Amino acid sequence: MIIVLDDDRQFCDLIKIVLEMEGYQTTVTHDPGEVLSLAHRLNPVLVLMDVHVASADTFDVLEKMKVDAVLKNVPVVMTSGIDYGAECRERGAEAFLFKPFRPTELLTTITGLISGRDKSL
Repeated sequence: MIIVLDDDRQFCDLIKIVLEMEGYQTTVTHDPGEVLSLAHRLNPVLVLMDVHVASADTFDVLEKMKVDAVLKNVPVVMTSGIDYGAECRERGAEAFLFKPFRPTELLTTITGLISGRDKSL
């Protein structure tokens, strides 16, 4: 299971299609406040989050995940059209993708972070 957080609905639709074509179960949310509860309930293999959602940033969600005993080892990939790569890594993200990115770049990043884990989880 991969959780995707982004407020761009078309982007989410495309990412969901790409991930599901590769065999990943995917849950999409547009609300940063749902990520932690979804992650606790769904036990994702990865979380993909946009840095800016509805004029707020998601750094607090990232930081809460990384101090949560259950979620701290779930890889997080942050995305943005602005290069926040260094800041995302400093705050605990395992990877950053600069938008727009190619589906192959996303899949390579995900595969590198979750190799050996079951896609269906």
